[in-house]
This record gives sequence, structure tokens and C-alpha cells, in this order.
Amino acid sequence: MRVLALICTLFLGGLAQAQTSALRSLDTDYAAASWKAVGRIDFGRGAFCSGTLIAPDLVLTAAHCLYHPDTNQLWSNDEITFSAGLRDGAAVAVRSARNSAAHKGFDPVAPLTAANIAHDVALIQLDKPISTFEVPPFYLHSDRIEPGPVSVVSYGRDRANAQSRQKECQMLAQQGDAMVFDCDVTFGSSGSPVFSHKNGRGKIMAVISGIMEIEGEKRSVGMVLPERVAELRSQLRLQVAPPVAKVRRITVGGGSARNNTGAKFVRP
Repeated sequence: MRVLALICTLFLGGLAQAQTSALRSLDTDYAAASWKAVGRIDFGRGAFCSGTLIAPDLVLTAAHCLYHPDTNQLWSNDEITFSAGLRDGAAVAVRSARNSAAHKGFDPVAPLTAANIAHDVALIQLDKPISTFEVPPFYLHSDRIEPGPVSVVSYGRDRANAQSRQKECQMLAQQGDAMVFDCDVTFGSSGSPVFSHKNGRGKIMAVISGIMEIEGEKRSVGMVLPERVAELRSQLRLQVAPPVAKVRRITVGGGSARNNTGAKFVRP
């Protein structure tokens, strides 16, 4: 990860004047209306991550969210629930998981390298589709990626019951298919969508994999998506599951931090 940290440092000076905005709760119907496809994924009792509909029956999130830290097994599908647009205890739609796949290239016990970040992606197939009239899915960003403004919508510690949005944060650097952002995320924000905003409605550029520290500053990391998501769709069709591995994550969402899943914190 050191190379990625150095690349990020090179970009910091040029983006010093960028207008990164504060994180704000989407606490009204009007504010939340455009982001109903972003929801909370609950695992078992109390653990959660963030996720986004990319098709009527497909939710995009981070691969490490799918691993149960106590049993060293993937969460079973009957323990996974997606609540689209969850706010103050009410969701636009709630669905259980029919199937799920963490990318087979992700190693949950490996260091947070650029290569592992690039594969920290998962898909959850819902038991029933959600109407696109009710909740329009988001498309993936497939254009050229350049440093500059993005936004993020997430759940997290102390804001687990409503979405929060950072209207503008910055993509700082890229190494291979891994990217560094200055977006404000925390425990439980793993799997949150990072949006580009070119040519109309936002498109998902990345999902949040974890958090690292560069020169004393907290930075979030994510990955380029189109190729990884295509590979995950194939995994789901073939019902290929990634290998079981022992892993512990620093997490939040109820109960002790050791029993949940969420954003990873590391120091480069």
C-alpha cells in the first residue's frame, strides 16, 4: 500500500483548494428521494454494511462485509437483509438474500494492498426484485477516471438509521484499480457507493473498502468496478463461493465491535 500512499501524497498539493463538503444526514423525504437505492445491509443480529441497488435484484457492497468474524464462514443467505432507503426505522423496500458472492480474488486475511482493495467487492442477489418505478437502481461509472470531485452516501456509527451524504469529496489518486478518497466514512460505511456526477444522475465509481492514514490524515479507499462486477455476476451464475478464511474486522452496528462487520482501519 506504500506506493499508493506516495501517489496520493503527490496529489494532495494540487487538490488543496478543492471544496470538500461536510457530511449531512438525509433526514427529510425531499433530501433522501434521489438516494433510495442506497440501503443498509444487515447481517445476523446487529452487524451491518452499506449497499446499493445496481439492478432490481442485485445489491453492490464490499466483499469483506460477507465474512462472519466469529465463525470464519461467509454469512448464510438467510442471515442477510437489505433495506433500501432505510430512514428512521422505515425502508422503501426490504428484501432477503437469495444468493451472494464475495469476489474470489479478495483475500480477507491479506494486508490492505492495492490489489486486495481492487477485489474487495461483492454482490447480493435478492429473493425478489424491487420495482424500478419504486427504487431506480444506479448504473456503474464506466468512463475514464480522473482525480476530482465525487460524492458518497453511507450509513455508519451513530448514524445507522438514516443515510448521510457528503455532497463533495475528492478522488485523490489511483494505483491500478485501487483509488484513494478524502471522503468522510466510518465504521459501518463499508460498501458505501462513491458517485461520479457527470452528465446527469450520479454513477457508482467505487465502493468503500476501508480507511487508511496518510501523513496523519484519514483517507478512504475503493476500487474500479466494471470488470469486478462482471466477474461477480459470473460467480453468481455459477454459484462459486470464495474460500473460507479467518478474519477479524473492526466493526460497529450493535453488540461488541468484535462481533460485527464494517469498515477496516489500517495504517500504511
